[in-house]
Amino acid sequence: MGKKLVIVESPAKAKTIKKYLGKDVEVLASYGHVRDLLPKEGAVDTAKDFEMKYQVIDRNSKHVDAIVKAMKKADALYLATDPDREGEAISWHLYELLKKRGALK
Repeated sequence: MGKKLVIVESPAKAKTIKKYLGKDVEVLASYGHVRDLLPKEGAVDTAKDFEMKYQVIDRNSKHVDAIVKAMKKADALYLATDPDREGEAISWHLYELLKKRGALK
């Protein structure tokens, strides 16, 4: 079986979960939200059917890059964010970023 990647929200959770999973599982933290709406030019692109425009949050850019790099080497992805609307939003944004950066197979 190939390498698995698990994404959680906090580094403390990542460290704890990693203790219980095998060496074929990499556990990384998103450090919370990874994207936000564009603040200055407007977040809605009316020319593209009112598509929302997002940007990676600066403080989490290096974490997003690490997740993308790890996903390119992984065979499976588990988005294990918190079971609430914030966790769902984080997972959705991560999935969209991974798709956009060509990290998903």
